[in-house]
Amino acid sequence: MWYVYILECRNRSLYTGVAKDVKSRFRAHLNKTAHYTSYNPPKKIVYTEPFRSKSRAFKREARIKKLTRQKKLALIRSALDR
Repeated sequence: MWYVYILECRNRSLYTGVAKDVKSRFRAHLNKTAHYTSYNPPKKIVYTEPFRSKSRAFKREARIKKLTRQKKLALIRSALDR
């Protein structure tokens, strides 16, 4: 499985990415392996969405990245309500 994930960073920004192992990727972000999160350290994983293929996960990531902050927050809230 592949996962699209959203991290909340310490500066309250939202970072969206794709990984096979979200917890491992989160630890990598904490170790400053990604450019954005090296300057905006992540605080927690706030959203994950599973996909059977890498291609579909990257397509979903691209759509999420185009959303406004408010729409991303609504997506996160809707996942919490499930």
